[in-house]
Amino acid sequence: MRKPLVAALSALALAGIGAAPAVAAEPAASGVGKSVDTDTPVSVVKDVVTSATSTLSQVTSPKLQAVTLAGTVSLSNCSGSVIRFPNSLDTDPALVLSNGHCLTTGFPEPGEVLTNQASSRTFGLLNSSGTRVATLRASKLAYGTMTDTDVSIYQLTSTYASIKSSYNISPLTVQDTHPTAGTAITVASGYWKRLYSCNIDGFVYRLKEGDWTWKDSVRYTSACQTIGGTSGSPVIAPSTGKVVAVNNTGNEDGARCTENNPCEVDANGNVTVREGINYAQEIYNIPACFTTGNQLNLNASSCTLPKP
Repeated sequence: MRKPLVAALSALALAGIGAAPAVAAEPAASGVGKSVDTDTPVSVVKDVVTSATSTLSQVTSPKLQAVTLAGTVSLSNCSGSVIRFPNSLDTDPALVLSNGHCLTTGFPEPGEVLTNQASSRTFGLLNSSGTRVATLRASKLAYGTMTDTDVSIYQLTSTYASIKSSYNISPLTVQDTHPTAGTAITVASGYWKRLYSCNIDGFVYRLKEGDWTWKDSVRYTSACQTIGGTSGSPVIAPSTGKVVAVNNTGNEDGARCTENNPCEVDANGNVTVREGINYAQEIYNIPACFTTGNQLNLNASSCTLPKP
């Protein structure tokens, strides 16, 4: 489980501002991933940094010039982004991407897949400087699961064209090819209005956290010290501006395969624990599961997402 905020802040008070960032608690009893307690005062944790050096490098890195917060959204407990697929049309209903563990209904059980469920969830749309310029509303949860991946996709009541016309903000495009190790990436958190810059360190055959197992996960290099509330953030490649993954978890305490302490399992069953390292889930396979009008079709021939 994630550390409760009070305990985390107490530890910081003892250790000083240079201590590792507190990870706030998930609203649910369990705490998989990097969502945040909705009762947490955001102004307290957002200024906590790993160290002056790492913070300076993230703020001043030239790579960040290619990525802003435009098109990201803030959820009640997580981050997300307005996304489109390569074949989406401007007249299609817009979509919001986040994590399956960020659902308001709690964590989906292993093997559980939710599709086309009515939803009126709201999202705060941010511009490039991180200012909230609008509140977007969902019409349904198109897809949500924590099986094989950790993803939720909401369909909105607004089209891409209407969002662009009203707020001059374009959606982020999902890359439909597998990401590459070594790629420079930026994790853009709409919840914290903060960017984290690092590289893709590699890929994990199986990432196990508590009762859940995710396939072919993205492992970051150590510079991306994401915190509670960054769950669901788009992972953007500055070289293309496309979303290559969705941020979802990290090993907080060095424990083995427990909630908030995922472990890596290779094809032979060998387990590796990397304390302080964070992860994302790939999304390149999602566009194949959405057809005309941004409608979900899990029976599409090339769709490999888990089915109900």
